[in-house]
Amino acid sequence: MAEVMLMPLLSDTMTEGTVAAWHKQVGDQIEIGELLLEIETDKAVMEQDSFFEGTLLHIGVQEGETVAVQAVLAVIGEEGEDFKAAIAAALAASSDKPEETPVEEVAPEVVAEAPAATEVATSGENGRVKSSPLARKMAEEEGLDLSTVEGTGENGRIVRRDVELALENRSVPAPVAAPAVVAPAVTAPAAIPPPPANSAMEGAAYEEVKLSNMRKVIARRLGESKFTAPHFYLTIAINMDNAISTRKRLNELSPVKISFNDLVVKACGLALRENPSINASWLGDSIRYNKVYNIGIAVAVDEGLVVPVIRNADMKSLSQISAEVKDKAKKAIDRKLPMEDMQGNTFSISNLGMFGIEEFTAIINPPDSCILAVGGISQVPVVKDGEIAVGNVMKITLSCDHRVVDGASGAKFLNDVKALLEDPIRMMI
Repeated sequence: MAEVMLMPLLSDTMTEGTVAAWHKQVGDQIEIGELLLEIETDKAVMEQDSFFEGTLLHIGVQEGETVAVQAVLAVIGEEGEDFKAAIAAALAASSDKPEETPVEEVAPEVVAEAPAATEVATSGENGRVKSSPLARKMAEEEGLDLSTVEGTGENGRIVRRDVELALENRSVPAPVAAPAVVAPAVTAPAAIPPPPANSAMEGAAYEEVKLSNMRKVIARRLGESKFTAPHFYLTIAINMDNAISTRKRLNELSPVKISFNDLVVKACGLALRENPSINASWLGDSIRYNKVYNIGIAVAVDEGLVVPVIRNADMKSLSQISAEVKDKAKKAIDRKLPMEDMQGNTFSISNLGMFGIEEFTAIINPPDSCILAVGGISQVPVVKDGEIAVGNVMKITLSCDHRVVDGASGAKFLNDVKALLEDPIRMMI
């Protein structure tokens, strides 16, 4: 019997996946371990190798389509083999309902029957609407009758672009004839008046972009964090004069260039040792005090934010932290960061200083109880030895979950970070 590949569960938060790219076509010969396709999850684009060898008999999900975990991705077997029984067996063994599979010929579906007057979207056998899972989901959410949609997919199958076109057409009302104005011996329709000069339709051109899996999860998780965890914020100013001179000297010796962010990561790793409540997680009926100091670094990508994790930041040298941050940030931007490198954080840092931001607040990244927002270094007047001078000051703001962290605990942590950055030699002892 042919072998069936299902949409795998690639992360603990994944409920659906999008096929980003196929590297093989139907009829190609496949070897075990050969790259078959790329799957976009809620966190990254993951390469998926084949578990089987043989001929690629069937592709169940086209590029750009999104399906639930355990939906049929592909069938691999002997050329010419009847694979319908294999699909049915695989679906029976999975936990998902059969209607969620994109193979309508095998899996029973719960769909609306097409009216007799509309044949464009029906199959010839059962009069059922042939459509992709994504198209059905979009139509259900928008209250669209699929029997009124003309499919442009294989054998008249309705796909996403057909639903989008139907929704666009539905949103434009059909012109309605104006009531006639009757005059002696003359009957003519009244002219439709032009919209007012200040009409809201002026300049109303826009673009709607469907949410990626990553953006959906970011919205859900940060929304839960902001409206579930009671946030409070603490800000402190740090004199970075010594950090600037120390960094300059270190970069004369270090094999990799050390950034100010690397200094912050190291300082936080060391300060977390002395402040266990900051390195903790709220579990509902208990608090977990973590004994490792794994710092997540927020990295901006096109779809939102990815948080690579620097493990045991307190034990690593500045050059090790620098090299690791650069490597993982590049992989995150390229959507090639392994899943294990985005898990296990106990504290997070978001740095917008390089964009000219002096001060901001960040939303806590679950399961952490705190996140540090780092601003840029600004030259400002400061008092030194009773005289006003130019100083280099950086502001950092700690967002705290008040269920875990009290104000005094957060303040002590910030003062520990401040002391380390104002005297960086302490981080190297």
